[in-house]
Amino acid sequence: MGMFMGIDASASGMTAERLRMDVISNNIANANTTRTREGGAYHRRYVVFRPRGNKIDTASFEYFMHKAEERNKPGNGVRAVEIRADDATGPLVYDPGHPDANAEGYVERPNVNIVAEMVDMITASRGYEANATAINAAKSMTMKALDIGAN
Repeated sequence: MGMFMGIDASASGMTAERLRMDVISNNIANANTTRTREGGAYHRRYVVFRPRGNKIDTASFEYFMHKAEERNKPGNGVRAVEIRADDATGPLVYDPGHPDANAEGYVERPNVNIVAEMVDMITASRGYEANATAINAAKSMTMKALDIGAN
């Protein structure tokens, strides 16, 4: 195990959580957007994460050997693979005077729940802080090891 693997894994976590906070901020900013370029109300977005690692064909023997070797090793970190839109429809509000109202006078509102977004923002922030703490701990341990080696 390399000396900097923990720092690298935590750094990937910090990058992922920063992206997650950016997407959540965008959701909050568009909580009242009823018209988008694609047409219709804004649909909240979320980030999909996957563990970082080697890209090996999942049907190959090499893949199964790699999984067996990696079973007891620490993780390699995380990466964001895509940002998806939540396809759930937003609430319909009766407002016949609204420019985006349909023929019946209903306007589709964004499917953004501000309370849920704020909870997600807090958890993303805490995840970022936890990764920063892990990096500082790894840095401290490395410095102590260098001090021991110098004496």
